[in-house]
Amino acid sequence: MIANDFPGPLFTDLYELTMSAGYFHRKMDETATFSLFVRSHPKRGYFVAAGLQPVLDALSRFCFSQAEIDWLESTGRFKRDFLDYLSALRFTGDVVAMDEGELFFPNEPVMEVTAPLIEAQILETYLINAMGLASMLATKAARCVHAAGGRPIVDFSLRRTQGSHAGMTVARSSYITGFTATSNVLAGKRWDIPISGTMAHSFVGAFESETESFEAYADLFPDNAVFLIDTYDTIQGARNAAVVAQRMKQKGHTLQGVRLDSGDMVALSREVRRILDDAGLQEVQIFASSGFDEYILTHLIESGARIDAFGVGTRMGVSADAPYLDMVYKMVRVGDRDVRKQSEGKRTLAGKKQVFRQTSADGRFIGDIIGTSDETMDNATALLKPVMKNGRLVGPMPPLSDIRVNFSKNFKRLDDCYKRLENADIYPVAVSDRLKALQEKC
Repeated sequence: MIANDFPGPLFTDLYELTMSAGYFHRKMDETATFSLFVRSHPKRGYFVAAGLQPVLDALSRFCFSQAEIDWLESTGRFKRDFLDYLSALRFTGDVVAMDEGELFFPNEPVMEVTAPLIEAQILETYLINAMGLASMLATKAARCVHAAGGRPIVDFSLRRTQGSHAGMTVARSSYITGFTATSNVLAGKRWDIPISGTMAHSFVGAFESETESFEAYADLFPDNAVFLIDTYDTIQGARNAAVVAQRMKQKGHTLQGVRLDSGDMVALSREVRRILDDAGLQEVQIFASSGFDEYILTHLIESGARIDAFGVGTRMGVSADAPYLDMVYKMVRVGDRDVRKQSEGKRTLAGKKQVFRQTSADGRFIGDIIGTSDETMDNATALLKPVMKNGRLVGPMPPLSDIRVNFSKNFKRLDDCYKRLENADIYPVAVSDRLKALQEKC
């Protein structure tokens, strides 16, 4: 099991506790099922499932400490018998979910929780927060990887993510979707993600000359040095880097690359490439970073920039163009009743569900069907799988490397028409006849 930063059961909205108190005092202990899904999104045609392992770890350890119970009592809102109930509360329910790295689409449940009503209800805030953030960031990162067109891409977002938890989630989610490395050292240690970094402008400015700073860095890191060349004048920086790189060659070492961090990336990268090639340094790569995201990466590549690898930071780390997912957690069954929300614009599908994916003869995804949980469909794959039973993990969780491979395989099977940044085709998602019939009864 991976290490997790679950802050505890008080990480919830107050109404989860007040509703739970209401259920308790009315002796409402029926089993309930809740669906976790994303409503439609104007800027996203697909989503990447992420965050499952940390969530399952949290559910496995879910309990209120005595200090938390004492604090709840001090608020004066809750009766002693309900607090005693919370003291003994553990998650004992069942969870079905899509694999991490799976692609999903609007209104498809990425997870369903079936548990005694209070247990299922009280998890709402945490599940939306944790799964929503991880899936939002994984989706943004996947778009960046696709735009990079096979060029290496590194997570540089840590310093501007919204807090340490988000910074860790970005590193994990982006690695799942194909980023080659992260600058986040703790994420490298925790999940065995390759770490990558160069130098800052302060390092260059701390020396009497730019060349001296390059030499100092090369002396210390002769086999993985990347020089930041835009502190003063980018073209002269490239010339200085070339001089130091030639000296490194004479000592049996190779400069890995130079980094651009400002200016006209297209024109500068072309000129820097010419300088390096003229110096016999064809092996030295050009690395670039400067507020990139999938839109800027696409522009640079289409404009002919000579950039071999990218550092992607703030815009990816906060999903700048779409900084939230409208992920919701809605009750779909309680006791022996299937239930649904019917308010305008927010209707939900009642009943426990399954998502079936249909593929072509050559393995491409061609459409999904949302059906009932007890349906089977020929020539389709059921995506919601049991991951917890009676509060216990069904089996071992896959390593992050396997999740990464799973995403890569899935993404290749989705046609490019659904991946376009603008005017992407809408992936077909249908509702089965049996699920439609169930809605008419609610």
